[in-house]
Formats: sequence, structure tokens, C-alpha cells
Amino acid sequence: MAVLLPDSFDVVIPFRYCEIENYKGSLSPEKIRQKAYFNYFDATKSSFTSSDTILNQIWDLCKYSMKATNFTGLYIDGDRERIPYEGDAYINQLSHYAVDAEYPMAQQTIEWFMRKPTWPTEWQQHVALLFWQDYMYTGNTELVEKYYEPLKHKTLMALENGEGLVSTHSKKLNGEFMATLGFADTTQRLRDIVDWPPAQKDTGWKLPKEWPQGERDGFVFMPFNTVINSFYYQNLMIMAEFARLLNKTGEELDFRYRAERTKKAINEKMFNQKGGFYADGIGTDHGSVHANMLPLAFGIVPEEYRESVVKHVKSRGMGCSVYGAQFLLDGLYNARASDYALELMTATHDRSWWNMIKIGSTITLEAWDLKYKPNLDWNHAWGAAPGNIIQRQLWGITPKTPGFGIVQVKPQLGKLKNSSITVPTIKGAIKASYSFINARQQKYTIELPANTGGELVLPDTGDAEVTVNGNKVNPAFKTVRLEPGVNNVQIVINSF
Repeated sequence: MAVLLPDSFDVVIPFRYCEIENYKGSLSPEKIRQKAYFNYFDATKSSFTSSDTILNQIWDLCKYSMKATNFTGLYIDGDRERIPYEGDAYINQLSHYAVDAEYPMAQQTIEWFMRKPTWPTEWQQHVALLFWQDYMYTGNTELVEKYYEPLKHKTLMALENGEGLVSTHSKKLNGEFMATLGFADTTQRLRDIVDWPPAQKDTGWKLPKEWPQGERDGFVFMPFNTVINSFYYQNLMIMAEFARLLNKTGEELDFRYRAERTKKAINEKMFNQKGGFYADGIGTDHGSVHANMLPLAFGIVPEEYRESVVKHVKSRGMGCSVYGAQFLLDGLYNARASDYALELMTATHDRSWWNMIKIGSTITLEAWDLKYKPNLDWNHAWGAAPGNIIQRQLWGITPKTPGFGIVQVKPQLGKLKNSSITVPTIKGAIKASYSFINARQQKYTIELPANTGGELVLPDTGDAEVTVNGNKVNPAFKTVRLEPGVNNVQIVINSF
């Protein structure tokens, strides 16, 4: 086991039930003892319900996955490897923060990664994302201050070509560079992963004949690819904010300049004008779902490209893994394609969260189904994206300023007729409910903690009359100020 537990512990595996086969004796319930160990988890801190019973069960699945998989005190990878991986941990962090106001585990995991990195290229680029979410949810700057300098290396800036694009084909990817990332074995090299598992030709597994491409949607690996550079852009934007936070004005300006240059290069060199989508990289016309969902998720797509990129994403279906689904859903909600995002979350085919429940799991799986990954774990937190998407995107409850000084509520509830949610934060619980009264009337009730403020981003309803606690407000700016305590928001649409 890669993460050692104290000697006083027995062998621990995350599970909710067990199956005993080929027992030769007489088996009775009193002969079986279960010893369970959980890290701290307060299940009363969060709740969610809606008019969609499938969505409710998927949220419950994701919430329990947070409780069941964190027993080591770190965000670990299933029961097979039991080692923290940066990409897995990012989804684990987001969904853990969504259901419990407990932050030390993520912080300990972040520090682990600074000492013990893993080999996938994109996993290094997830580290800044982990830092960013912790900063925004807690307002704590200690990790940023402590690791700002080594965190620069995790962006892969050293592999940039001078035109704003990074590549693992760079000659600068050498032992000296690996040392800056924290690798003790500097003979290792980063390898682009895009998604996992790869195609049948790369694994030798017997995948379904209709799905030989694995979870990469046929991604064509090029020296300069869209996935790596989308992450690079997001890393630069995060580092610019951290530089600002630390009063490093010159470095902030440099990071912002680099970010804009990268964004420009992606849109000029990787966007297929004829097809209206992003190609996998420079030198190919193939456009996987990954090459398009990440630009959407990170705000790279110009408004004039948005419609065609969303159309292309829809044409690929659930062409990514349970890990990739985090960024697919983030991208769709960011592009205001919320109806399709909800459709994916509540789907009942075999590439869905409902399939995990249907086949009998009570914890999210490592892959959509056994036929897509023959050695999958039945306890993998990286499969729990809806656990945070429901809070962050469907309900749109996020910290607008660090530590939830100001809360943003930007609901995209789609076809739901009603919903309620409780979101734990460092400032206290945020409670919200929604009722679709009829085609012209909607009602939101949003309760904020005493020591925070907020804004409600109004849904796109056209001309409408909006009241807060019975008082008319001007909806011209498409936002409504929320005060501590209960805010009853009534929306009456005057025209369609």
C-alpha cells in the first residue's frame, strides 16, 4: 500500500458491503464482524434535493463517496494504488468542499504533491488549480505564500516555445527541470495523458468493439496540443492572481501577458475555422471532446466561437472518462448549455452515474463500467464530479471573493421544477431553494450567513419584474444584491 497507515490499523479497503463466495462451512450473521474506519466527516453539513429523483440519487452517491474514500487523511486513488494523484485530488477536493466545510485534508494533500509529484503532464498542471480552490474557499494564504516559487514550475513555463505554447517535446524537459517539479528520480519524464484509460491499442485490454478509442475520444497527440495549453493558460491566470496577492506587481503583469499570448495562440493556431471546433493540436484536423471542453471550461473560447464549439461538444456525447466529465460539465455550464449538462448528469445509459448505481455500487467508480476499464476500482472519488457540479454550476453557489466574503449564486436549474440545497462554507451554511411556479413565475429563497454578502445572477428571462423580500429591484444589471439572512426573490416575466 503506497500510503502507510499506523501499525495499529488492520488492512483497510473503502467499501460499503462485501460478498462472500465459496465459503465451505455454515455461515450465519453472528460469525461476521465489520470494523469500519472513517476520517472526520459531518454528513449533516450539506443537503440537496430536486424534482429529479435520478439527480438526487447521484448526489447521494457522490456525497457518500467523499466520506468513504478519505480514510487515510489524504485524497487517495481507490483501493489498488492508494496514492494521491493530482488530477484525482482536484475533483475530490471540489466535491469534498461541496459537502463538508473541512479543509485540512485538501491542504495536506497539496503539500504531499509538492514533495511527491506524479508523472502525467496535466497532473502537474492541476496543482495550481488545487491551490486556487483552497484559497477561494478558505481565504487562507499560507500555502500560497509558502509555495509560490516552486508552484511556478508546476505551470510548465520552462517548456514554452516563445509564442505562448508549451510542449513536452521541448529539449528543456530534462533532469534539471524534473528536479524543479519535486521529482526525486530525475530520470523520469512527464507524459501527456489527456484522459484515462487510453485506447485498446495502447492497453491490450479487450474494450467494447464500438469503443476501441478508450476515454480519449480518438485524441491525436501532437507536439503542441490543445489540452496541455488550455491547462497552461488557466495556470497562468491563477499565478497572476497569486502574484497580485503577494504584491509582486511585475510578476503579475508578466503572468497576465503570458496568459493572453497563450489564449491568442490557442485561438489562432488550434481553432479549426472550417469545422468550428478546436483541433487536438497543431497539425491535425481531429477535434476530440477534450480539445473543446477545456477551452470552454477555462474561458478561452471567444463569444463568436461558442455556439459552434458547444455544437461540436454535443456531437461527441460522453466521449470522456469520469475524470474528464468534470471539465466537460464545467465547460457546458460556462457556455450556458445547462440543459445538455443536466441531460448528461441524469442519463441512464452505461456511460453515466446512474449506471454506477444500477450495477450495485454505493461509491463512484473509476470508470463508467467494467467493460470500459477491466481493472476498475469500485471506490474512486475522481468519479464524483456531480458532487461539486450541482453546487458550483447547477446552483452556481461559489465564493466570489476568497473565503466567501461575497457569495455568488448563479443558478442554471434547467428543467427542474423545484430544488433545495445546503452548502457548507467557512462562514457558515448557505441555504437555497427554488420553485418553478409557472412559465412566468419563479421563486428563489436564499439564506446567507450573518457575516457574508452576496449576489444572485438572474436567469436569462428577458423583461421581468424582480422583488426581494417584497421590494422591487432594478434587474437591468442582471444581478440582485443578497443580504445576510433570508432573501426571498420573486421573478415575474413580463414578456418572452
